[in-house]
Amino acid sequence: METEITHRPSYAHLVVSLETGETVLAEPGAMVSHTPSVSIETSSSRDGLLSSAKSMLGGESLFANEFTAEGEPGTITLAPPKPGDIREYDLNDETLYAVDGAFLAAEPPVDIDSEFGGLKSMLAGASITPLALTGSGRVFLEAFGGIEAVTLDHGESYIIDNENVVAWEGTVDFDARRVGDLKSTLLSGEGIVMEFTGPGSVWYQTRGLDSFVDTIASALPTGDDNDATIEF
Repeated sequence: METEITHRPSYAHLVVSLETGETVLAEPGAMVSHTPSVSIETSSSRDGLLSSAKSMLGGESLFANEFTAEGEPGTITLAPPKPGDIREYDLNDETLYAVDGAFLAAEPPVDIDSEFGGLKSMLAGASITPLALTGSGRVFLEAFGGIEAVTLDHGESYIIDNENVVAWEGTVDFDARRVGDLKSTLLSGEGIVMEFTGPGSVWYQTRGLDSFVDTIASALPTGDDNDATIEF
């Protein structure tokens, strides 16, 4: 399987070239186009009903699409639903954790499951249930905006807003907490942050989707805006 990421960094687009019999797994809705030789099969889970239920709790779709080149080589193109970048990560008998909505595609040897973020995260109000991508093979992550990587030494820590976190290596420890007390949270405009401690790498996106949506919503006219007129 050969891959190429084009139109980076704002509108990244993943081109996957499959040899006959090769398969790529992708999130529903990610497919943009494909050649006639590529077949599509939708499965509820790669690991049975239990994994499917846990994936629902993690925020990822219950279903996954498998694209296979049958009879001859084929090509499929994939893209995130929001503008931003795509990052490739090569798993080598290890685990990579990705937040809700960050998974785009992977090679079939990669096992995809959900894991609870821990009692501390739930108590912090983060409700973090990351996807665990385990095994060996290539994984493709999506982000809103650009993707930045932070490499941490053993014992070194770094704090990222919960809304901007994309993924982190299995060797990295993490916790989630609120920023200050309620007053400081409201005044600062910040809410929940995640603190990562190395060794390992962490990736974050340069924009937050919730903040972007709030900005757009605040600029839209409301039903109370009597001055707004529409002319034809």
